[in-house]
Amino acid sequence: MYSLKYQVTTSTCDSEGRLKLYSALQMMQDCSEMWIDSEPGVQQFFTEQNMAQLLASRQVEIIRVPQFKEELTVTTSVYGMKPMFGFRNTFINDAQGRPCYRTWSMGAFVDKSNGKLKRVDEATISSMTLEPQLEMTYRDRRIILPKEPGQTLDPVRVLRADIDYNKHMNNANYVRIAMELLPDDFQVKGLRVEYRVAAKLGDVLVPTVYEQEQCITVALLTNGEACAIMEFERA
Repeated sequence: MYSLKYQVTTSTCDSEGRLKLYSALQMMQDCSEMWIDSEPGVQQFFTEQNMAQLLASRQVEIIRVPQFKEELTVTTSVYGMKPMFGFRNTFINDAQGRPCYRTWSMGAFVDKSNGKLKRVDEATISSMTLEPQLEMTYRDRRIILPKEPGQTLDPVRVLRADIDYNKHMNNANYVRIAMELLPDDFQVKGLRVEYRVAAKLGDVLVPTVYEQEQCITVALLTNGEACAIMEFERA
């Protein structure tokens, strides 16, 4: 288990003084990435094997959106580990320890040199501390697009500011782009994201939006292939 302390600051707030979902995702992502410091055996193996852990999917339950200046604790823990995939919970709690966001995610282990899946050996897996799977609603990580055709909107180019140290578009930025396409009065109760193909600098993402009664689904495509599919559940 690994935790980070945060405070809701001006740069993480929306126009109403509420924590932006994009900022909350960045907090979760940072905590998940820093978790490896708490597992020296895993850290050594990944360094020696030139490997990285990349997010493949995430589901978010929004219990309550924190306000400006609130103090938060982000905690992440791994509850399952396979040779090429890991499963974790990442929760954001308020100062009283009550959950604001509950999430689970699946990560894929890849070779940095070619981006292909790479196995973690059994000795490294056995050295890890696995935590209990936390209580939340667990939905399928795969997102099935509606059969009805969606609405294609103006393309978005991947900029330098979108790229992280893995040399591709940062996971939270897909959600940031998609949220700009939601109606102004849309309140997000839950989110599922499936990451498929990593977007690179200069790629052109073509958004396709599917609006349904209970949710809006956004697919970001490049060369006809989905980079990420996001399902936003209405509050």
